[in-house]
Amino acid sequence: MRRTRINHLIRISPIRLIDENNEQRGVVDTSEALRMAIDAGLDLVEISPEASPPVCKIMDYGKFKYEQSKKDQKSRAASKQAEMKEVRLGRSIKIDPHDVQIRVDQARRFLIDGHKVQLVQQFRGREMMHRDLGMDRLRAIIDSLGDVSKVETPPKQMGRRMTLILAPDRPKIEAIKRKAEKEKGVAEDAKADQQIPPAGDDGKKPQAQKPAPPEPTEEPSEHAESRN
Repeated sequence: MRRTRINHLIRISPIRLIDENNEQRGVVDTSEALRMAIDAGLDLVEISPEASPPVCKIMDYGKFKYEQSKKDQKSRAASKQAEMKEVRLGRSIKIDPHDVQIRVDQARRFLIDGHKVQLVQQFRGREMMHRDLGMDRLRAIIDSLGDVSKVETPPKQMGRRMTLILAPDRPKIEAIKRKAEKEKGVAEDAKADQQIPPAGDDGKKPQAQKPAPPEPTEEPSEHAESRN
């Protein structure tokens, strides 16, 4: 890989120059372009060596290299993230429907995370005579995951394996995520409203009313006791 030439390593003259403000300065002598870069406290960097004349730009080369390395890291991370995930539907066509659903849910998580998914249905012994059952299962999975995926490779038979490859449908996934965030926000607002105590007319929490004291009972008089 050819190294980028900067400053005094640029020996071809003249060059086509782009200055530090990203403005075209036309064709100039390399020595003049280098003097302009030094006056600006920057570097003269060859960005298109194949052009005639070569294109050079006045820039901060250290900053350029740092930003370029960050872009490369993001590119590698995105490439690593979008790897293929394999989900096996058991060792036989006689897998329990509950176990199938567990694997479908796993595939859904992979797809939402941005991975492609290869689903594999295995056949044992005489099950090869009932390949239609495996095909029906994979078609049902296509329908089940249709809200987050699209078919990249339809179901196909390879020996005792039937495979299906699904790819993330990014617009659908983004719509689902936006809806989930909106519902989460509504739920949090409702919860916060329930925790706020009702206010009185003056905006303060109403005071609890004290129970009224019991009315005094009239004690019997002495005359009443004498009559008894």
